Amino acid sequence: MFLPKVYHRFSLLYPSCAASSLRSFSSELSSVSSIPASGILRFARKKPFKPMTSRGASASSRLSRLAPFASAAENGAGDPNGSTAPSSRPEEDEELSSGGGYHLPPKEIRDIVDAPPLPVLSFSPHRDKILFLKRRALPPLSELARPEEKLAGVRIDGNSNTRSRMSFYTGIGIHELMDDGKLGPEREVHGFPDGAKINFVSWSRDGQHLSFTVRVDEEDGSSSKLRVWVADVESGKARPLFESPNIYLNAIFDSFVWVNASTLLVCIIPISRGSPPKKPLVPSGPKIQSNEQQNVVQVRTYQDLLKDEYDEDLFDYYATSQLALVSLDGTMKLIGPPAVYTSIDPSPDEKYVLVTSIHRPYSYIVPCGRFPKKAEVWTIDGKFVSEICDLPLAEDIPIAFNSVRRGKRSINWRPDKPSTLYWVETQDGGDAKVEVAPRDIVYMQSAEAVNGEQPEVLHRLDLRYGGISWCDDSLALVYESWYKTRRTRTWVISPDQKDVIPRILFDRSSEDVYSDPGSPMMRRTAAGTYVIAKIKKQSDGTYILLNGSGATPEGNVPFLDLFDINTGSKERIWESDKEKYYETVVALMSDHTDGELYIDQLKILTSKESKTENTQYFLMTWPDKKAFQITNFPHPYPQLALLQKEMIKYQRKDGVQLTATLYLPPGYSPSKDGPLPCLFWSYPGEFKSKDAAGQVRGSPNEFAGIGPTSALLWLARGFAILSGPTIPIIGEGDEEANDRYVEQLVASAEAAVEEVIQRGVRLFMYLLDIVLLLHVSPPYLLLLLQVAYPNKIAVGGHSYGAFMTANLLAHAPHLFCCGIARSGAYNRTLTPFGFQNEDRTLWEATNTYVEMSPFMSANKIRKPILLIHGEEDNNSGTLTMQLFCLGCP
Repeated sequence: MFLPKVYHRFSLLYPSCAASSLRSFSSELSSVSSIPASGILRFARKKPFKPMTSRGASASSRLSRLAPFASAAENGAGDPNGSTAPSSRPEEDEELSSGGGYHLPPKEIRDIVDAPPLPVLSFSPHRDKILFLKRRALPPLSELARPEEKLAGVRIDGNSNTRSRMSFYTGIGIHELMDDGKLGPEREVHGFPDGAKINFVSWSRDGQHLSFTVRVDEEDGSSSKLRVWVADVESGKARPLFESPNIYLNAIFDSFVWVNASTLLVCIIPISRGSPPKKPLVPSGPKIQSNEQQNVVQVRTYQDLLKDEYDEDLFDYYATSQLALVSLDGTMKLIGPPAVYTSIDPSPDEKYVLVTSIHRPYSYIVPCGRFPKKAEVWTIDGKFVSEICDLPLAEDIPIAFNSVRRGKRSINWRPDKPSTLYWVETQDGGDAKVEVAPRDIVYMQSAEAVNGEQPEVLHRLDLRYGGISWCDDSLALVYESWYKTRRTRTWVISPDQKDVIPRILFDRSSEDVYSDPGSPMMRRTAAGTYVIAKIKKQSDGTYILLNGSGATPEGNVPFLDLFDINTGSKERIWESDKEKYYETVVALMSDHTDGELYIDQLKILTSKESKTENTQYFLMTWPDKKAFQITNFPHPYPQLALLQKEMIKYQRKDGVQLTATLYLPPGYSPSKDGPLPCLFWSYPGEFKSKDAAGQVRGSPNEFAGIGPTSALLWLARGFAILSGPTIPIIGEGDEEANDRYVEQLVASAEAAVEEVIQRGVRLFMYLLDIVLLLHVSPPYLLLLLQVAYPNKIAVGGHSYGAFMTANLLAHAPHLFCCGIARSGAYNRTLTPFGFQNEDRTLWEATNTYVEMSPFMSANKIRKPILLIHGEEDNNSGTLTMQLFCLGCP
């Protein structure tokens, strides 16, 4: 299992001409006069606040506490930012030529951004070993600028035959996990080339071997193709899996999977594949799209689609794989024909494999996820058993939320059975606007149906199917939800006991975080699958563990409940510290043996952090609940170790409760240092009720994770930061939230501004959404700082935050003096079939589309606005042409 880390891949660079603007901005801020304060805080700079200085390099960001753990075989390196840093950098902050090029950020920011990130952790199947998957900080621009093919919604690095800009690990360390929680000495996996880029790290089922891929940089700067390697865990010695050096992995879709303890099923590039097809100099004819069948086709503005027959051939060239069954001794057997395989999933009993592929006819208006799709069951050595489905091209999926593809979907193996499949089929034609009951039906069937056996109905649902947590013959939890009402329900079913009537366990609003009961803890089976962990007590009863975030009006207090599945009674057996620390349950660690789990033998992995202490991991054992610290990671940015953090609450004029987090630099004293400039950022969200919108999310005790694109970097420059002020857009009952978007947007911004001013904050505000900075788009935002006067407020944001920025400049000019809008969309008539959480078309909600579009109010924007957009933006909602849709008269 893997502990991934959320970390953005973007080098903090900006044009050289921004340096003088930054110095001018700092000079302006130093002359701000103070505002009479209410005695709580006073922010307005009378004299420069001394910036933090570096105390040496350390890890650049904390590990995230995501659970369940992500599989490296599913997400490449298991981390979206395991990329290399630029090979060389000037040590000082001198300007480059003003005629072009990039400029480095100030040193105190560079020290945070360039520090090596902490490793990703991966636990062995028996929970007795831990991998430390090592990474480097950020990729050089040369890697981001590598050529890529844009085909069927996928961006491909043709040299390595992988998804482009794929992150990677640089090394693997193995540690023994002792009974007392201490780690043994590190054993390095070795034998692969120096400078290797490592991906898709996974454990064998018995935990004795590791598999992973290796690629290296070629002399021309391109990346080599991926080769599959295996390593012996005891010795750390690694070697190529294939004896031939000319067999490479095809990682466009799936990669490889362990079938048993000694055999892998691998997607390889067909050995006989030649050179890529050449683009014809002369097109074969005009490009024609017709709708002679008069089908209703409504699609979002997808990017990187196929355009012609040449693109189709090129997509087939890169995406086609040959499946190979390979033993650790190097024995290889090719199974099945070459095809565009998108997933390979062995059955728990290792006898079958569920193979999913896509095929022609392709589409020029939707990405490959909607291409014709075939699912088949084969024996593990490649013999055809049965066809589960062959779905046609799906260009006409309705745009309404909860609309789905017609036919069988979510086809999987039951994790508690040797070889039983289950899937779901829609009863409304996939159209969420069709009223029908049931809406979805869940079926199951043995891999090899005998005597004409028909699929068995497992459960009928009136809402949209949302997944199943399996346990055994007597217990499974089925989830369903409906976006329009935010309703979510959990059913208790007995899969193989037909006389037991299904019943509703939980029925609640998905927005109501205070009522969230938590999610069941899962245990690993001998087959490597995961099922609900049943817990035994001395008394009778069936218990499961519910792991919850514990949202409260004072912030999140995570918990672990022992829950009686029959009576609904629960006992809180663990809860996070409320006063100083923020703790979470990460994973069950006593699940590596078969048989029943007893409460007095429980062992869990927890995380612990505070406002100033970064995340560490602990092993907690029952019955004494003694905790052993496993990790001792250094503080990722010691220069900010003593930053100050406070969760603040305030109210919008319509009574909606709002929250934000206020950060202050280390060592800041209002009496000695005077008022500070303040950076302020947020991102709008949609809700169906005022009560839900006003609920507190997050904890005041969480550690401040600072990535390379975070506005919290400005703490190192002496700024105060108001982080995440809530901006809810509410549509109660039958009301659509966006019909009052502008009104609620302005009201939320006014409330936030009023709150900080009442606290004595004389501010330079910067509303910035922290979704993602595009890799190709350096933050030019410092260009604008030369016009930001110290007693004014600036607003900015990314994506939907950029949309917000332009709207606030148009409709709330009394609040803001300028704005920074990065990679946004400003004219909603260019996304006529919905955007964000709006699923009405332009023709169904014309007034809303027009009123929400800042382009339609561009004549009202009299304040400077800096528009930034990634030239290669592939977000369907923010296509690059949106950049040219907004201008200031």
